[in-house]
Amino acid sequence: MGRVVLVTGVSRYLGGRMAHMLAADPSVDEVVGVDAVPPKDIPARVRFVRADIRNPVIGRVMADSAVDTVVHMGVITTPSQAGGRSVMKEINVIGTMQLLAACQQTPTLQHVIVKSSAMVYGSGPRDPAMFTEEMEPRHQPRSGWAKDSVEVENYVRGFARRRPHVNVTMFRFANIIGPNMRTSLTHYFELPVIPTPLGFNGRMQFVHEDDALDVIQHSVHHGVPGTFNVAGDGVMMLHQAIHRLGKPSLPTPGPVLVTMGRTLGALADFSAEQVRFLSFGRGLDTGLLHRSLRWRPRWSTPSAFDDYALRRGTFSGANV
Repeated sequence: MGRVVLVTGVSRYLGGRMAHMLAADPSVDEVVGVDAVPPKDIPARVRFVRADIRNPVIGRVMADSAVDTVVHMGVITTPSQAGGRSVMKEINVIGTMQLLAACQQTPTLQHVIVKSSAMVYGSGPRDPAMFTEEMEPRHQPRSGWAKDSVEVENYVRGFARRRPHVNVTMFRFANIIGPNMRTSLTHYFELPVIPTPLGFNGRMQFVHEDDALDVIQHSVHHGVPGTFNVAGDGVMMLHQAIHRLGKPSLPTPGPVLVTMGRTLGALADFSAEQVRFLSFGRGLDTGLLHRSLRWRPRWSTPSAFDDYALRRGTFSGANV
């Protein structure tokens, strides 16, 4: 049997691109793309299966295909993508539980790769300069995508304990950015006037969308188990990023930002978790990734942000 890779979330941008990349990879014999709705564009070498990972039918799909590698991209970062917060949580948490249950029953499985988020570390004034993977959060996330990510990781670690012969790789990505990304943070940066937490200037790291996909594909071929921080080299401050966009900022008290979020709705995320991130930010130590996977990003944090800004037509120059 050759390599058979199952990719979840192929109807969304990153999952779809991941399926395209693996379909073009000569070392992969078959790519099985799974999502609840059909993708707009999918290569002929990708066998699309319309299935909801919250449904136990995913187990039959994996067994029938003799899947050896699962790339779990089917996590949603903003409620608007799912049709509401409750549906988002179901897809992220219940969907991951069902997928892992299916993984546990698939005898051919050798490797599981999970796209997680650095938001599991939370954000706050007592945070270290750089989080390493073994550090516990000083400010536990309590809501939204951040809390979902914590729960997803707990289930993934439980699966890894039950199936020690399966290589389990989790990537904690800093904010993924690029010309085609649509996230809560890009929605924020696209406001004509950008509200900022009064008196604060959060530290930010970014991962270019190309690097995020490249490290996952690299992991498909190098089944190194473990949890790894992923971020472009360097750090930017929130006000530096806004300056590069050439937009005015509006210093605003944090509680007012949260109230604004209820008014703006889908236009921008000003949840309590997001306001804490904009206020304090976070930094990731990526040394373990470089040493264990022997992989480095092509884009630094500043260059990834500049590519996003330039190709979105808003870049005003790199000098800060």
